[in-house]
Amino acid sequence: MPPRFVAAGVSDKNEEGKRAARDRLVQQREREKARERRRRTLIVSAAVVGVLVLAAVIGVIAANSGGKGEKASGSGPVVAPSGATGKDSLAIQVGADDAPSTLTIWEDFRCPVCAQFENAFRDTIHQLESSGQLKVEYHLATIIDGNLGGSGSLDAANAAACAQNVGKFSAYHDVLYRNQPPETDDAFGKSSKLISLAGKVEGLDTPAFRSCVEDGTHNTWVQKSNTAFQNGGFRGTPTALLNGESIFPKKGNEPITVANLKKWVTEANKGKQPAKVTPSPTGS
Repeated sequence: MPPRFVAAGVSDKNEEGKRAARDRLVQQREREKARERRRRTLIVSAAVVGVLVLAAVIGVIAANSGGKGEKASGSGPVVAPSGATGKDSLAIQVGADDAPSTLTIWEDFRCPVCAQFENAFRDTIHQLESSGQLKVEYHLATIIDGNLGGSGSLDAANAAACAQNVGKFSAYHDVLYRNQPPETDDAFGKSSKLISLAGKVEGLDTPAFRSCVEDGTHNTWVQKSNTAFQNGGFRGTPTALLNGESIFPKKGNEPITVANLKKWVTEANKGKQPAKVTPSPTGS
């Protein structure tokens, strides 16, 4: 009997020791879980703080962007350039009013594909204008400013509208595309650059033109035109429509080429009289 009693007592103590060890292990695991939860909380909190700080910095940068940002906001009265036509006076027409066909072009002066289009088809378009077969309605957009930042699209469009006020839109439009900077270079965002290029168009660089460019006289008009572009369901710039039908980069299954453009205009004008011949736009 006594030995069995002693053995039972030893067994009970062993069981108690095991339970105590298990309890300590459970407590240690709970402490480790608590530490892990605190660590994760600190990481998440730090990330949230980082995001908030970044947002604050971005907000400060945006708030301190200054004059150009205010121009681009589209605030102020809408001042259309002289002779603007179309819905809400958002188009600038080149060519005779009674030309039998209309080419509608949406462009951005910073858009490199627009420059490629202009450089490829400029002479043909001017020939069709001057022979009375076609008039062109230009609409201006600022999508590159929105994609890459800066204000060159807006400022160049405003300057082109300033040129329109004295009947030199077409010549200045061509000069801008011939001298377009790389897409990522916001050179057109500098008034000095736009005024310097005006020197390539005879009689354009005047105090009135300079004031119009520097003051952003037509900025809100340009922004309204850009809004019309965004709401128009167009895929991008350039967009070219012949009598409302898309012809860029192709018309139906035919790609746009100089020969095809002439053919399409001839087909559209079949049975119609051309307008009176107008002088061909020029610019040095």
